[in-house]
Amino acid sequence: MPEEVVELGKLPLDAWHRAAGARMVPFAGYEMPIQYAGPGGGIVAEHEWTRSSASLFDVSHMGQLTVHSPEDDPELAARELENLLPGLITSLKPGKMRYSMLLTEEGGVIDDLMVTNTGPHLALVVNGACKWDDIAHLREHLADEVTLNHHDDFALLALQGPKAGEVLEELIPGTGALTFMTAGLFEYDGGYIWVSRAGYTGEDGFEISVPEGSVQKLADALVADDRVKPAGLGARDSLRLEAGLPLYGHDLTLDIDPVSADLTFALSKKRREGGGYLGHGPVMEAFNNGPVTKRVGLKIEGRMPAREGAEVFAGDTKIGTVTSGGFSPTLGQPIAMAYVDAAYADEGTQLTCKVRSRELPATVSPMPFVAHKYFRGN
Repeated sequence: MPEEVVELGKLPLDAWHRAAGARMVPFAGYEMPIQYAGPGGGIVAEHEWTRSSASLFDVSHMGQLTVHSPEDDPELAARELENLLPGLITSLKPGKMRYSMLLTEEGGVIDDLMVTNTGPHLALVVNGACKWDDIAHLREHLADEVTLNHHDDFALLALQGPKAGEVLEELIPGTGALTFMTAGLFEYDGGYIWVSRAGYTGEDGFEISVPEGSVQKLADALVADDRVKPAGLGARDSLRLEAGLPLYGHDLTLDIDPVSADLTFALSKKRREGGGYLGHGPVMEAFNNGPVTKRVGLKIEGRMPAREGAEVFAGDTKIGTVTSGGFSPTLGQPIAMAYVDAAYADEGTQLTCKVRSRELPATVSPMPFVAHKYFRGN
């Protein structure tokens, strides 16, 4: 039987990326730019530009959802989401954002996501690779009175880097007043865009939800600024790895719970004690008794990276597996995330990663590997 050919989706800016010299690759069901050609192009150059100036990433493959309450019960959507997410949603103030996760009954992570209280409704940004499963899960579990919308007519751009704030403020006045994990509605191109001060690189920056009809005008205006260059998936991945941020499908899966993933900051004390969300029992068992395995950072000696799937050893005993790994341009050495037996998760523990026939010395190291530089206000 011939293999089924899956047609990849195209981003609203597909032609724009190709004209800019992007090399396109399959990712999360879409053709996505991994890097750009020309002077200043390439993954390392794009990574370093993001650290020093500002880069424009197209993340329109992500799922943009809104959850609406009925008029006679304006808090229903928040209460319903609290049945599915371990974070506090009912206390989330307008313009504020929160990181959370959809969980199975067993406590496994279906997806990690961002929740924003926009005022009229709650907005979710979910991962592109599993957005359809997320939508199905939400439709199955949310009350019939709650309306779930998928805004597939909106693009999503991420402007990231230390100069992102000044660039966007000059183009869209008022955005510079946002601080990390806050968001707001702004006028642009005769309509409105939603701007969040957040991102996936560890740097200051924004995610901008913009109607498809206005996205090319916005992208052109941003890269017309000498401080901004386009960047692709390659730099986004190396930046998020240095920032210690997990990638769904690799560092997070249905078999991994938030405690093992070292994401307990997303489990508020009130929700830990009160429960009421799917998966609460297994999650709290891991929280109270300690996880069997734990996500850790590894700094690796030499120049050869240990990539996903590399086995981790303590002496002759296999104690874990690398889930993300690569060479850190900022640190000048290989780094990785791995799940290891909890007994070997302490900072400073000496381990070995096996890559082909080589044994690479590795040390359990705190994350983020490179300090976050989020803008929290003056």
